[in-house]
Amino acid sequence: MRPVTDPAPMTTDQLKELNDRLELLRGYLDVEKRSFQIEDLTQQSLNPDFWNDSKAAEGVMKQLQSHRNWVKQYESVAEKVEELEILQEFLKDGEGSEEELEKRYETAVETVDDAEFRATLNRPEDELGAILEINAGAGGTEANDWAEMLLRMYSMYCEKHAGHKISMANRQDGDAAGIKSATMEINGDFAYGMMKGENGVHRLVRISPFNAQGKRQTSFASVFVHPLVDDTIEVEINPADLKWDTFRASGAGGQHVNKTESAVRVTHAPTGIVVECQDERSQHKNRDRAMKMLRSRIYELELEKQRAEREELESGKTANEWGSQIRSYVLDDRRVKDHRTGWQTSQTDAVLDGDLEGFLKAFLRWDGEAK
Repeated sequence: MRPVTDPAPMTTDQLKELNDRLELLRGYLDVEKRSFQIEDLTQQSLNPDFWNDSKAAEGVMKQLQSHRNWVKQYESVAEKVEELEILQEFLKDGEGSEEELEKRYETAVETVDDAEFRATLNRPEDELGAILEINAGAGGTEANDWAEMLLRMYSMYCEKHAGHKISMANRQDGDAAGIKSATMEINGDFAYGMMKGENGVHRLVRISPFNAQGKRQTSFASVFVHPLVDDTIEVEINPADLKWDTFRASGAGGQHVNKTESAVRVTHAPTGIVVECQDERSQHKNRDRAMKMLRSRIYELELEKQRAEREELESGKTANEWGSQIRSYVLDDRRVKDHRTGWQTSQTDAVLDGDLEGFLKAFLRWDGEAK
């Protein structure tokens, strides 16, 4: 589906191309099937016994909302294309203006472009929230400061650009500045789908503010993104496979966190996954959050196994794992470049202030082409 970028007044051929893209989008989203499913799930929800099994009911309502959202998005696009056809007929009859037609045409193209992009987020886990982990690489204060810069960048993207809600689950401050590690929950539609490409090592090159000689320094930090599972997703965990430890929370928090062992650490023996939570004052709340995060990690591990079985990425593509440098932020050259997609910008300040949309979309398009 090729985007239309011709700035000239809209022609009949351009309108036909938009309609062709709309038809492809309708088929890709399977609008007819979704419409039938909406009707069926709606009937199920009207059953008097529907909420007797609240977990199953929540699953049905989640499916229903998902289908409604996709159909609504398609209908919004179709409506804009239909408006164009009407305006073009008015223009033929001597009514309206070419300027108005062109303005509506550009809006319709943007809407179709966005809908085509959103349609790539078509896996069940893409619609979930996310858990984002940041770990400073070797390098002490330099690396810790870079890790905190990344934490700020992602926090600003979520709150300012994406409208997601975030909450800290764990934070380990550096000895002098920055953070050694941090984990935050991101709640919002398609948070995981949009941010899953951030997995990997992020490299910073800058004139160090911590070096008296003003030398250029290189720092590294790793980022991991996992889908945030909800109660409608089954993840079986045997309590016998869990080892729990409690300890005193570190960092800010007042006298309470220093005197009680409210922080928890859980280890899942079969996978070796370890999760820590210390941001809640209550040990019980920290245990609940740790289990939620553990379920998300195990779910992500299973998704990775499934992807490995059904997909073989093109040779030469960089794997999204620890040790793979996915992006460089070279501040003195005013350049941020993604090494997988080739996407880059000179707006380094904007990127560090959370303007990541270009990088996120470029990855999803690149990833789709590799499948």
